[in-house]
Amino acid sequence: MTSRHEVKCINKTDRYNAHERIRAIGGVNPNGTNWKLTQEEAIRGIEAGKWSFYVAVRGHIVNVIVAVSRFGNKYLKTEADGEQPNNLLSLYECVS
Repeated sequence: MTSRHEVKCINKTDRYNAHERIRAIGGVNPNGTNWKLTQEEAIRGIEAGKWSFYVAVRGHIVNVIVAVSRFGNKYLKTEADGEQPNNLLSLYECVS
């Protein structure tokens, strides 16, 4: 069964390509501890049906999906975004 998690923070790279912009995503577990996954780990988990992720944007829930760049590289973005993962990029930097 897929477990659903809210993405509260990200770690960015200094790259401009959509598939290279996000290094990691993170959030808070129900018990209050923090979780963090690399973009690659999150993509594998989504594709395996292990996890699904979402972002709360101005009171709306937006699903995080796996996208493929025009060069064939997988990356994370929200359904509402174009090529650039702007809803994710607007989140705070993960500290841990």
